[in-house]
Order: sequence, then C-alpha cells, then structure tokens
Amino acid sequence: MAKAPSRTSEPPIPNRERPAEPQPFQANKEQLLDFYKQMLLIRRFEEKAGQLYGLGLIGGFCHLYIGQEAVAVGLQSALDGDKDSVITGYRDHGHMLAYGIDPKVIMAELTGRGAGISKGKGGSMHMFSTKHKFYGGHGIVGAQVSLGAGLAFGHKYSNDGGVCVAYFGDGAANQGQVYESFNMAELWKLPIIFVIENNQYAMGTAVNRASSEDQFYRRGESFRIPGIQVDGMDVLACRGAAEEALAWVRAGKGPIILEMKTYRYRGHSMSDPAKYRSREEVQGVRDKSDPIDHVKKLLEAEGVTEADLKALEQDIRKTVNEAADFAEQTPEPDAAELYTEVLVERY
Repeated sequence: MAKAPSRTSEPPIPNRERPAEPQPFQANKEQLLDFYKQMLLIRRFEEKAGQLYGLGLIGGFCHLYIGQEAVAVGLQSALDGDKDSVITGYRDHGHMLAYGIDPKVIMAELTGRGAGISKGKGGSMHMFSTKHKFYGGHGIVGAQVSLGAGLAFGHKYSNDGGVCVAYFGDGAANQGQVYESFNMAELWKLPIIFVIENNQYAMGTAVNRASSEDQFYRRGESFRIPGIQVDGMDVLACRGAAEEALAWVRAGKGPIILEMKTYRYRGHSMSDPAKYRSREEVQGVRDKSDPIDHVKKLLEAEGVTEADLKALEQDIRKTVNEAADFAEQTPEPDAAELYTEVLVERY
C-alpha cells in the first residue's frame, strides 16, 4: 500500500494575534462640534471648488470628497500632527483640510496661483505640505502606497515615533505595487496604516464588477496583515478604528489595513457625469447615511440648537468664500517658477 505523501507546507497558525474590535469613539459635546465643523468645512469647500471649476477658474482634473468627509476627519483627528505623516491619491483636498491646512492656500493651489501651497504648480492633484507632514496628492493610481511605505520606513529608521497613514481607493487596491508594499511593510514591521477608502466605484465601475475579493479588509491576509472593516460614513466609528489601529502600530506590531466603507456623491471627477448609477441610489445614501447629518442629530440631542448650527454654517461659508476670493485675486506664479524645484539642487 502506497504511503501518504508527507506534509511539506506549514500548518496554519490557529491563533494569530489580531487587533481588538474597535468601538465607536465616545465624543463629548465639544468634540462632536469640532467633528461637525471640520466635515462641514470640507463639504462647503468642495462645493465651492465645484463651482469654480464650472466657471473655468480651476483647470485640469478635480476630484471632490463630498460624502467621504467622516473618513479623513475621524482618522486624522486621532493623529499627532507633530510626528505622524499622511499621504493620499488625487482626491486630496479633504485630507489637507482635516490636517489643519489653511483653506486659502489650498483653494489658491486649485486655481493655479502663486500663493498656493505648491506655488500654483501642482493644482488639485499634487499638493504638499512638509510642514504639516502631508506628502500629497498623487496622480498615479496606487503610487502613494509605496511612497507611504517609504515614509513609514523613515519613521522607523529615525525612531521618531511617527506613523504613516496611506490612503488609497478600491480601484487602486488592485494595483501590483500595493502588494509589494504590503509585503515589505510586514517584513520590516513598518509603522503604517493602510486605509482603503472604498467609495463603491473605481472611476465608473462598481466594486463587485472589478474586484474578485470585494471585502478589502481581507486583502492583507496572505501577508499576515490584519484588517478591519469600518463604517466610513460614521465619524465616531472612524475615530474609534483609528485609535485601535494606532495602538496596534505604535506597539511595534507592524502594519494594519482599515477598509472604510464610504460613498462619494459626485462623479469620479468633475468631468464624470456618473451615468453608471441612478439618482435614487445616491439620494438613498444621502437620506440614510450622510455623515454630517448623523453628527447634527447627535448635537441636537446634546442641546445644540438650530440657531447655533446656522451661525456655525455662516462662519464656515464665510471662510470658504474668503478662500475663493483669495484664490481668484492673487496673481499666477511668475514665469521663472517653471524652472525652480525641478531638481533637489541647482546644476
């Protein structure tokens, strides 16, 4: 009788350590107000950017963050702005605002003005602020994931205690460079949180048509990277997940994946009419899951009046209008700027 073949592969590890299931953040009234203000600022800023694009004052591509505000606000409110770095793709305005960057210099960059945060040379998709540890704004799909691994390597190498948060979308999650980065990040136990902003559509293609595994939090399993799926329309769930992920990474346990289940209300970019989905679908999400309305109801339960919220809305609209005026009135960059900052040094 033939002998059974001997086992050549290792048996599965039955009890691999995993992070605890995150709990929604228990925010007090002041924290809720702060979350509300930040999300409303992003919403009104993006609406104004859409208007300026329609008027021809913003050129090129422009990808709005409307609907996804809870993700950036919830996650980045848990970061240490003095040491933690953030990197994202081309849908980047909301992440910059959530990291406390002045709306005026962001809007001026959108309109290509010299006072913009990248001197008017980056535009909507390529904005940076090393002062705020915000490293873009990248137009190449998925490129920011590898760059984020590099930022995390820098944090580990310099032992500065920082963590990198690298955002990318459900479409970028199918890029090969993403998995090369996963592999290195886990091998080297890099301090990085991979955030997949699953807004349900990779450009114009629904997630379940483009991804054989559409539960993106599982994408790190073959690299032994744990993943957590999060309600990305709930800022308190986002903040709670951020705290759990940061505790895991700061403990030296390596990378973690957060899949944020969110939704964008507008098209992929301003040039996208979004005919691949119905108005009823979009309105249904707005009616049931809008992140700003959710916090508004919590604030009302805390005794915040409609008059208080209207006054806050007026202040935010004033801030956004001032940013738009600044972006329209400041001059374009000098022609000599074409030749600066092409290389690190002059030759």
